[in-house]
Amino acid sequence: MESPYKGKTGLRRLLNAFGYSCAGLQEAFRNEDAFRQEVLLAGVLVPLAFLLEQDMLGRALMLACVFLLLIVELLNSAIEATVDRISLEDHRLAKRAKDIGSAAVLLSLLNLVLVWALVLWH
Repeated sequence: MESPYKGKTGLRRLLNAFGYSCAGLQEAFRNEDAFRQEVLLAGVLVPLAFLLEQDMLGRALMLACVFLLLIVELLNSAIEATVDRISLEDHRLAKRAKDIGSAAVLLSLLNLVLVWALVLWH
C-alpha cells in the first residue's frame, strides 16, 4: 500500500516535504544525544570556518564536512529507529545494521578532522 502523501504535487508537495524535514530535525535534536553534540560542534565550526583566513574552496570543503557529518548522523539515527521499530530483540543483522551506521558516522568524523587539518595546514 502506497503512502497517501505520494499523490501530492507542486507547491503542496514541497511544503509537506519541508514540514517533514523540520519535524525530522526536531525529533533528532530532541531524542538523539549524538546529534545534539554534533550540532553543538557545528555551532562552533561553522562560524570558525568564516573567521579563519581561507579561500572559498577551503571554506566550502570545511563547511561541507560539517554538514556531511550531520547528514550521516541523521541517516544513522533513522537506521537505528527503523531497526528498533522492527524489533528490540538482539539479532546479528540488527547489530550489523547499527554497527555499519555507526561506522559511517566515525568515517564522517575522521573525514571532518582530516579535511580541516589539511585546509588549515595549507
